[in-house]
Amino acid sequence: MLRPSHLITIAVAAAAFYLYALASDNALLGLLVKPVPVLALIAWLYQGPDTVYRHWIVIGLGFSVLGDVLLAVPADLFVFGLAAFLCAHLAYLRAYCNMTLRPALPALLLSAATGSTLLGVLASHSLGPLLVPVALYALTISAMLWRALACGGIAGLGACMFVFSDSLIGIDRFVSPFAAAPYLIIGAYWLGQWAIASSARHGLTDKVLTQSGAQGAGSC
Repeated sequence: MLRPSHLITIAVAAAAFYLYALASDNALLGLLVKPVPVLALIAWLYQGPDTVYRHWIVIGLGFSVLGDVLLAVPADLFVFGLAAFLCAHLAYLRAYCNMTLRPALPALLLSAATGSTLLGVLASHSLGPLLVPVALYALTISAMLWRALACGGIAGLGACMFVFSDSLIGIDRFVSPFAAAPYLIIGAYWLGQWAIASSARHGLTDKVLTQSGAQGAGSC
């Protein structure tokens, strides 16, 4: 089994090669190395506590790897990549709901405002047939962000970075492309995935709150 230090080395090397692939417009190299950092996170998680929370986070990371590959293929597979990341967010949502079901109303309001603002900006730029898929995606990431913020800590940070990365993808693709977008998107994405994985690796206790009307519901 690879040691964590070895996995870090592999992930950092792959990330560096991917950034080089972006700068040199090398699609094949990008396709080969882009999934590696998240695959390293999966391997890292399997060295940690075996919990239900970790199970769902690993599923989310797995769908993220699929999304990485689909978006790196030199063809327009955006809708399929969107579907893969939608499944990833649903898996993360399930993980966070397993940790706490407390309402967290401020987090709900912030998440709803974030999702509705992003959808409003994108919809104002003629999404066409992508309107419904993008709206569904915006709803899902808003729900995921809400539950992650309800958990708090590094889980919330990871979700915020993931949502930021997704927002940049939408802005770059549908609103106003900009040169730094690929670098900002992947940087925020990797940071978000690392934070989400860390929330599963470093001792969160599995707890499902099923009692209705429970007060002081547990949090991460």
